[in-house]
Amino acid sequence: QVQLVESGGGLVQAGGSLRLSCAHFGRAFSTYCMGWFRQAPGKEREFVAAIRWEDTFYSNSVKGRFTIARDNAKNTVILQMNSLKPEDTAVYYCATGQPLPTTQAMGDQREYDTWGPGTQVTVSS
Repeated sequence: QVQLVESGGGLVQAGGSLRLSCAHFGRAFSTYCMGWFRQAPGKEREFVAAIRWEDTFYSNSVKGRFTIARDNAKNTVILQMNSLKPEDTAVYYCATGQPLPTTQAMGDQREYDTWGPGTQVTVSS
């Protein structure tokens, strides 16, 4: 049984940074794609970033500010978030799956079969 557990959310002022972690339990971590999605109040869940092997994909809204990386030795994926904005406020979810290595597939929630419970990120203005 695969399990994902996020950590690192919290409250930060605009312009600040946060580092989210997602621990992966239950199967061969290095062979699966890892993604981050987020859902703001009243909005649909949206793609943030994904990593497949060493290839990374980002949404346009976070490109240049967020960085996704994986530590295969620790079965963990990291989302480093810099220059945070109030519009980054959301619940952030970690997910894993095997989407094709295209931007469209990597950003499609239907391609991910296991999700974490989420962690709240709040950016104050």
